Amino acid sequence: MNMKIKLSITLISLLAVLQVSCQQVDPKKSKTITNIAPLEVVSSDGFKRAYFASGCFWCVEAIYQSLNGVDSVISGYSGGYVENPSYKAVCNGTTGHAEVTQISYAPNVISFKELLEVFWQVHDPTTLNQQGNDFGTQYRSVIYYHNDEQKRQAEFYMSQLDQADAFKNQIVTEITKFDAFYVAEEYHQNYFQNNAELSYCQFVVKPKYEKFKKAFSTKLKNH
Repeated sequence: MNMKIKLSITLISLLAVLQVSCQQVDPKKSKTITNIAPLEVVSSDGFKRAYFASGCFWCVEAIYQSLNGVDSVISGYSGGYVENPSYKAVCNGTTGHAEVTQISYAPNVISFKELLEVFWQVHDPTTLNQQGNDFGTQYRSVIYYHNDEQKRQAEFYMSQLDQADAFKNQIVTEITKFDAFYVAEEYHQNYFQNNAELSYCQFVVKPKYEKFKKAFSTKLKNH
């Protein structure tokens, strides 16, 4: 299928604007988990790491957790200038951080290129500092690369989307060298699994998650 047509069909179903904001949820208070140091692209357990920012990490976490070959997904913060930032500070825009997911994956099962395919199709990379009704620099679109190969793949994929006019507006995704990742507070982890009944999960995460599953049915665990 023509790349432009394929992407357009998927994006039309995935980029519906929903009238609930991530920051409207009033989560219980919790201290930040101890920061983990920046990781190499290949860790000691054999899994590779990818770091993406593409809106509220509650949505992104649920999506990548479902992919075959993904071992774990951790929500956190990257791209700022404050060590061990809190969720409140990040949402206030005082740290420079984006909401980021750390994805640990088995490269013999799923590739970085396939993770990029999901990245481009499950959020709108043309809205600056915004995803739906979530506004702020913490919701900006970013690919954090570890090495030249990850950078090359990210830039190539973006150029192909531009050439295919896959989006109506210009892509504003940042492709930035990875620096540090700070694990978010404990209550953010596995958020959709643990809070499926909350309004944001029902009206934002769940519809986006269900549309993702239909679009990537062959790449899901236990499909």
